[in-house]
Amino acid sequence: MLDRRSLLAGGAALFATAACSRSTSSLGGGGANPLPIPPLLDAQPGRSFALQVQSGTTSFYPGRPSDTLGYNGSYLGPTIRVRRGDDVAVAVTNRLKADTTVHWHGLLIPGELDGGPHQIIAPGATWRPTLPIRQPAATLLYHSHVHGLTAEQVYSGLAGALLVTDDEEQGLGLPSEYGVDDLPLLIQDRQFENGRLVMPGGMMVAMQGRRGDTTLVNGAVNPLAAVPNRLVRLRLVNASNARIYELSFSDQRSFYWIGTEGGLLERAVALESITLAPGQRGELLVDFTDGRPASLVTAADTNSAMMGGMGMMGRGAGRTDAAAPATVLRFEPRPSGQARASGAVPTLLASRTRPDASKAVRRRRLILNMGMGGMMGSGNGGGGLTINGKPFDINRIDETVKLGSTEIWEVSGEMMRHPIHIHGVHFDVLTRGGGQPDVLDQGPRDTVVVKEPVELLIRFDQPAKSAPFMYHCHILEHEDNGMMGQFSVA
Repeated sequence: MLDRRSLLAGGAALFATAACSRSTSSLGGGGANPLPIPPLLDAQPGRSFALQVQSGTTSFYPGRPSDTLGYNGSYLGPTIRVRRGDDVAVAVTNRLKADTTVHWHGLLIPGELDGGPHQIIAPGATWRPTLPIRQPAATLLYHSHVHGLTAEQVYSGLAGALLVTDDEEQGLGLPSEYGVDDLPLLIQDRQFENGRLVMPGGMMVAMQGRRGDTTLVNGAVNPLAAVPNRLVRLRLVNASNARIYELSFSDQRSFYWIGTEGGLLERAVALESITLAPGQRGELLVDFTDGRPASLVTAADTNSAMMGGMGMMGRGAGRTDAAAPATVLRFEPRPSGQARASGAVPTLLASRTRPDASKAVRRRRLILNMGMGGMMGSGNGGGGLTINGKPFDINRIDETVKLGSTEIWEVSGEMMRHPIHIHGVHFDVLTRGGGQPDVLDQGPRDTVVVKEPVELLIRFDQPAKSAPFMYHCHILEHEDNGMMGQFSVA
């Protein structure tokens, strides 16, 4: 029988010692590992929380320790939960030997609190922002954002989920038992050699971003989630450096998409597949009432800057292609021991007021450039990774926006698909390729995939005067190597 208290306690212990609980099956075998559940750091009672950024070791495979980074642990971080209307006091202490930051990805707060490249936390220092939570319920993300080291630090483990809740969400009757029927799922691809985590480098990494041969969920290899045989809420977070996931279920079962990066949709959308690019989040409701096991799977990642590019990444002995289809997470429904119905999917979810496109005061155009020099893999934009032909310069403000204004930004990308993330705002997709947006473009967003021109309708309600906001490709190696700009809002 699935007992909530024992599952949560076991999940937290599994997460804290991710590989110590790994299956004893042979290295690279198919043995299942229980899905670790990140500890819940609930800021609601005391309206505060603390993080320690630290190094450690994690054994993703038995007896094969890897050097990793984490928040309050050796790899990844706890799930932080905050409530709309609260002012949350935070203390982030850097125990690393290198600078770091903590970016609250998707949180609508002023620029000086954003945790981007301007809010450096030096080794031994503690950053103490107070975060005003004034936005609807949503699944967010926090991660390192120190320029030049973002990709390396996130790859090594500096990421976690950040949940915002509010009365409207709680009144919907959605699954809400954390770690039981409400699951945070941080999806990553990582590269292993003889069971130890390695960090790919070289020309192709600069062009394509780091891709791995193994899919992890919450830090687990071959994860298996025991879920109750009822409606379950999956909070999917793409915490990979570069891979785009095309997710569906192995038995072609449908599910309901209920939330984007900016919060709940107005209506649930029935789907059989969903795409998540790096930095994107998606909330799903999946009905496991029938008790049948199923796997969440991903199609091959075909996002490449050149023909056959992924094949050039290299495939060592026993290594699978980083672009190959993969099983992400297996689900095993079990009786919950509770006389509880599966629960109906709410028809209406969250109301919201969209910006008025007719009130837009300006249009801007951004092109995410990949000059052929990018194949040389040189850093700081010298490799041709730029926006509008300009590599990132922390001392240059690229765009100046008026506080409270509405604008239309047209964003396109060269050579491959790029996930564009804009700090401090949510936006709506107006058009894609000159036509109607895709089904998956709907809802309030903070990250969206572009190649063809995509028009974004944005209202700027957060000030960024003493410290600017960023806009950048969320393929983290592109960001680190120059595909980023910054804007002030005053």
